Amino acid sequence: MNKRKEKKDTKALPITEAMYNVLLSPVITEKATLGSEHNQVTFRVALAATKPEIKAAVETLFDVKVLSVNTLCQRGKAKRFRGQVGRRSNYKKAMVTLAEGQTLDVTTGI
Repeated sequence: MNKRKEKKDTKALPITEAMYNVLLSPVITEKATLGSEHNQVTFRVALAATKPEIKAAVETLFDVKVLSVNTLCQRGKAKRFRGQVGRRSNYKKAMVTLAEGQTLDVTTGI
């Protein structure tokens, strides 16, 4: 019996609504734009999103090759407004490193 594992091609994935729910918005800050010198793009992603899901979503939606995905979970800060204590939401960021020669313009729509 020959047991062979078939490789899945990530380019052949169909675009689904779940991919749009993984990537929430691009992060446009001074530090995030400095990452573009190193072929990095920063996105705000869903809290439950995993690195393989983020990689598949970016590769499929933007038609680019992703080398790596680094994520961080940012806890919301406790803030005061007119004496009332409030709390900002927790969120997750993903720094996506693109392959050499690949570019991604996040200022335009999908």
